[in-house]
Amino acid sequence: MKLRRTLFIIVFALVIVDQLTKYVAETTLEFGVLTPIAPVFSLVLAYNKGVAFSALSWVGNTGLIVMTLVILAGLYWLWRKVPVHKQLAHLGFALIFAGAIGNLIDRMARGQVVDFFYFHTQNWAFAVFNVADSFITIGAIAIIIDELFSGRSGEPDRKSE
Repeated sequence: MKLRRTLFIIVFALVIVDQLTKYVAETTLEFGVLTPIAPVFSLVLAYNKGVAFSALSWVGNTGLIVMTLVILAGLYWLWRKVPVHKQLAHLGFALIFAGAIGNLIDRMARGQVVDFFYFHTQNWAFAVFNVADSFITIGAIAIIIDELFSGRSGEPDRKSE
């Protein structure tokens, strides 16, 4: 039970961090105007009606909300099967959940997701993204690393607390 409580607190705290950064972006940045931070990094307020790289925008906001809820339910089912000792995987799932919930809140409240991180050069640019997207990416990497390098104990998997 202690692990679940800790992970719930982590998810809750990360969702708050995500929402605070989006609030700051919306209240301090001007839509579409680059604010250079470093030669290859700027802040720019942008809105995304789709998912990564604006994909699936044709599905519509309601469709993306439903899709997110279905994906979260499936991820929760998978997460519950992770043995207690696989702490990196648990952290990865917590990060993915926090990111998905953060972007879900945007979709439900605004009808779109607030983005503001922008990596670019004169000849190249990456999609504008946000803290929640970073959580999702880092969480997926954590789960993959855990799967690749945690090894198998030979014992049957134990359910998480």
